[in-house]
Amino acid sequence: MREKWRSKVSVLAGASALAVSVVTVTPALADHVPVGPQEVRMPADVRIAEGGATPPGETGPFPAKPAKPAKPAKPVEPVEPMGPVEGAASGGQAEAVVAAAPSSSACLGSTVAYGASGCFQHNGDIIWAGDTKKDGMSAAVGVYTDYGRAEEVCVNKLGVDTWATCNKDYREDGNVRLRVLRYDGDTGKFYQPETWSGWLPVNGKF
Repeated sequence: MREKWRSKVSVLAGASALAVSVVTVTPALADHVPVGPQEVRMPADVRIAEGGATPPGETGPFPAKPAKPAKPAKPVEPVEPMGPVEGAASGGQAEAVVAAAPSSSACLGSTVAYGASGCFQHNGDIIWAGDTKKDGMSAAVGVYTDYGRAEEVCVNKLGVDTWATCNKDYREDGNVRLRVLRYDGDTGKFYQPETWSGWLPVNGKF
């Protein structure tokens, strides 16, 4: 009887010890989460260009949206013309057709990642790099070509809520692709998250 009693006691003691070990180990496992940004390996010979500040009055590559026109207080009564209107279309209403041409300063391939934003302005081959987070890192926009030119990176060291520009010269019949990520100037390393654009025509013609 005593041997059976001792075996039961030892089984209960082992089970309680296992339960205690689970309780004490579980919080440690839960807290074991990798922290900090993940480094992105870049070629050793990658060219890094520090972007310049935008001219005074310019806030970024995208024009501000025009203000909506104020609504009239009262509807305006239509006025009948005294005579025929030159150039009027059939039905008595004049029509005006305006062709909307794309802006030469349009920024193509808007690409956004955590803390960084970028796009390509085909008029002048300008790379725009915007810093969107106050995290101690700089916004970086890598540029790849489809004709073998070495990768270049435009870095914005101007601080959060700013845009920086790098003026380049790419082949007009080529295409470029943007890689948006972050850069630590103290270590010279790049970090994720990162985002890629599609291929963008240097001449702006899709």
